[in-house]
Amino acid sequence: MTEIHKTKELPKITTHVLQEMKLRGEKIAMLTGYDYSMAKLLDEAGIDVILVGDSASNVMAGHATTLPITLDQMIYHASSVMRGVKRALVVVDLPFGSYQGNSKEALNSAVRIMKESGANAVKMEGGKEISESIDRILSAGIPVLGHLGLTPQSINKFGTYVVRARETKEAEKLKEDALFLERAGCFGVVLEKIPAKLAAEVTESIKIPTIGIGAGPHVDGQVLVLHDMLGINQEFSPRFLRRYHNLHDEIIGSFLSYIHDVKSADFPNSKEQY
Repeated sequence: MTEIHKTKELPKITTHVLQEMKLRGEKIAMLTGYDYSMAKLLDEAGIDVILVGDSASNVMAGHATTLPITLDQMIYHASSVMRGVKRALVVVDLPFGSYQGNSKEALNSAVRIMKESGANAVKMEGGKEISESIDRILSAGIPVLGHLGLTPQSINKFGTYVVRARETKEAEKLKEDALFLERAGCFGVVLEKIPAKLAAEVTESIKIPTIGIGAGPHVDGQVLVLHDMLGINQEFSPRFLRRYHNLHDEIIGSFLSYIHDVKSADFPNSKEQY
């Protein structure tokens, strides 16, 4: 049985700690989180980073893409997560439309997240094309995690969720963008659904940590969507996903048992009443 770490026995994770982890070759474990109860469990288990992802649009709200979720909704989820966390670094996605093309709005969005939720950092998709927004946010002292490769907020531009940067031109741009994010002052970068060889090259070329999702093993850490790795969401089965549980069937089984017990008048029994 896997040993359960107690939060109080582990150091508080900061962006500086993540940098030290990269330097000593210790892998960074990141998962998404959207609510107090699950965040509390993630933190108790000793997760390094909790990403309050705009994937909440999919797994919490039932949308087909990440685009509909609003800044207010992201702040709500981030605030809920922060109430359950003592140790993990909490990073919040800036949602679609809150930073692209308007650096003043980007700064206002990031400030709202930090002030209203108490989170530790924000994440932004893109490279040089959002340089002005990144600069403004970093100038305010707000840590930024970059995100390159498959960028779900750009789904309408690409039209597909296939592996990115297979071709030389796109791969070279990704490597340039990773170096740009490092020079700009980002504390790390997520690499999503790109060839493992390219992810390894990027990881070697920059001093800040890389966090992979569908980017192979030669990165500094890994991230998965909580509902996917727990097997709650059964519809999403990409090659890179490892399911650590099948909560879908377990939860359905519990519901069926409850329904049966209520309808058969077995619940509540004599010990379950006052």
